[in-house]
Amino acid sequence: MIAGLTLGDIASVVDGRLVDAAADVTVDGPVVIDSREVRPGALFAALEGEHVDGHDYAASSIADGAVAVLATRDVDVPSILVDDVTAALAALARHVLDRLREQGNLTVVGITGSAGKTSVKDMLGSVLSAAGPTIAPQGSFNNELGVPLTVLRADEETRYLVVEMGARGIGHIAHLCRIAPPEVGVVLNVGSAHASEFGSPEATAQAKGELVEALPPYGTAVLNADDVRVAAMAARTAARVASFGRAGEDIRFLGAPELDAQGHPHLQVIVDGEEHDLTVPQLGEHQVVNAAAALAAARAAGVSTEDALASLAAAGAGSPMRMERHVREDGLTVLNDAYNANPESMAAALRTLAAVAPGDRGVAVLGAMLELGDASEEHHEVVGRLAATLGVGRVLVVGDEAAPIARGAGSIAEVVPTADAAIRRLMASLRPDQVVLVKASRGERLERVAEALLAD
Repeated sequence: MIAGLTLGDIASVVDGRLVDAAADVTVDGPVVIDSREVRPGALFAALEGEHVDGHDYAASSIADGAVAVLATRDVDVPSILVDDVTAALAALARHVLDRLREQGNLTVVGITGSAGKTSVKDMLGSVLSAAGPTIAPQGSFNNELGVPLTVLRADEETRYLVVEMGARGIGHIAHLCRIAPPEVGVVLNVGSAHASEFGSPEATAQAKGELVEALPPYGTAVLNADDVRVAAMAARTAARVASFGRAGEDIRFLGAPELDAQGHPHLQVIVDGEEHDLTVPQLGEHQVVNAAAALAAARAAGVSTEDALASLAAAGAGSPMRMERHVREDGLTVLNDAYNANPESMAAALRTLAAVAPGDRGVAVLGAMLELGDASEEHHEVVGRLAATLGVGRVLVVGDEAAPIARGAGSIAEVVPTADAAIRRLMASLRPDQVVLVKASRGERLERVAEALLAD
């Protein structure tokens, strides 16, 4: 929300020009880029995409109650014309954030990493919400559009602002930190995601570390002590460092996570010299690492250890298609983890499947992992070998690009050309006592398999 700003104020902030709009009109609704989300008092930002041009929806947005359109060309309705709508949103978000910091006690937490960002964002959002009014991204709003839109949801009552930060190259996170400068910065890991863009793990680490470089001296860098590239980022920040993991100094793991019958993990941790049980009502032992990161970030933001642990123990999954567990009436269980995939998250999902559905009860429906560069074939084959080593009962591989998974998995695997073919094979062969994991990179849209199974 940007309540209190007039169209004249906004035009000045974004270096825009008012057209058919009164400078004294106040924006008292949200800033949106989807015309379906317009409500009275909104500012509609007209973006030009590959398939849809927001300028085509300018008139309907005004009719639905928007007070003006942020646009790059004349749209014959009240508007603010700018050279670049995305850059204008960034400038507006930074202005609003600076105003909110002057008016209240706002803490900004930035989160990045090759895997787990959204899970940690959801966990931390849940913990902080119990401590005060909190804004966190909806879904994976972690780029040059998602970050300003997240900031622009905050208002004078907001105590905590959680910002997820993704990157596809050097300088991207530094740019996002200029939009939303954080006091707390969380770096989870440096993995294989987007290897085709970064070129090497070292380049990935360089990009992710831009978050801790942006922290002020009074801030806190929350770092995974068990990832050597992340731990090394301590030398790149003037902020205090809070580390977590088996080698962590602030939150230290004791032993290995244990899973209950539902696949929910718990782990004993040492915090401030005292032993605590870290329990997470989400699927997979990898969630304890995410929970520890959320715990460390919450502590850095001023939440007590006891309150944070209690909130984490009640924090369910907050974003769709991230190890969503659904049980059909006949007993078949579907784990929909189809939002995205990389080698690390594939391995975590397969280990979870093997733990909750040993033997032939476990069925993995796997699609391609995208943007892995020259090592793509090798990474897919390693995933297949892991599935076989873990004892997964059956692996159904969807599409030619994912076919090396089957080569690695051997006799338990079968390749089908499309999601529809996978659906037909599954419908004809599944038993009610089985558990089906569905996972692939977002571009594969393999969630259609999970949806079909649940609709059957």
